Amino acid sequence: MLHQVLPVGPLQCNCSVFGDPATGAALVIDPGDDLDRIEALMEQMGLDHVERIVFTHAHLDHIGQGAEFKRRTGAPTYLHRLELPVLASLRQQASWMRMPAPEPVEIDEFLEEGDRFEFGGAEFQVLFTPGHSPGSISLFIPSLQRVIGGDVLFRGSIGRTDLPGGDHAALLRSIRDKLLPLDDAVVVYPGHGPETTIGAERRTNPFLRQAG
Repeated sequence: MLHQVLPVGPLQCNCSVFGDPATGAALVIDPGDDLDRIEALMEQMGLDHVERIVFTHAHLDHIGQGAEFKRRTGAPTYLHRLELPVLASLRQQASWMRMPAPEPVEIDEFLEEGDRFEFGGAEFQVLFTPGHSPGSISLFIPSLQRVIGGDVLFRGSIGRTDLPGGDHAALLRSIRDKLLPLDDAVVVYPGHGPETTIGAERRTNPFLRQAG
């Protein structure tokens, strides 16, 4: 399994590209911007088509160019149902950032806690991790010992909860109940910034004292 992370857009959202070298298929998570760069990365990885597009949540930096990427690739799109009001607010989100309003992407399938799907011979498990936004999800890949966490847990920090739909207590519960039970060696790829591990955050993240 191939995996590359590409920071995209003005807010440097981490877009994850997983690749199956046997089939040339890609799984792309959070292609919020810089689609040409994402496609160039896929080409460098030897990937020629997108099998799935998954969004951890519907903030502009994670999903803003989702409609265009879906058009370009023809791939199905996945999101949690509780993110639909956030997706519907893209125009308002864009106005806050003084950016043109993007077209909302059409979602083909809704992901829920406990859902599992296979890509490249690995199982991806959906963890419902609300708090940063109402329907935020994380993806745990047990065989790779990796979590694609969206804007839930960062190196030395946690996701912001001051945007509409944010809930600080819910975010701490998500981290405590869904992420901290994972093994210390699990690598967390957050929505922004460098990767970290569950163990490192358990030991040193000052915000997690509130999470128990």
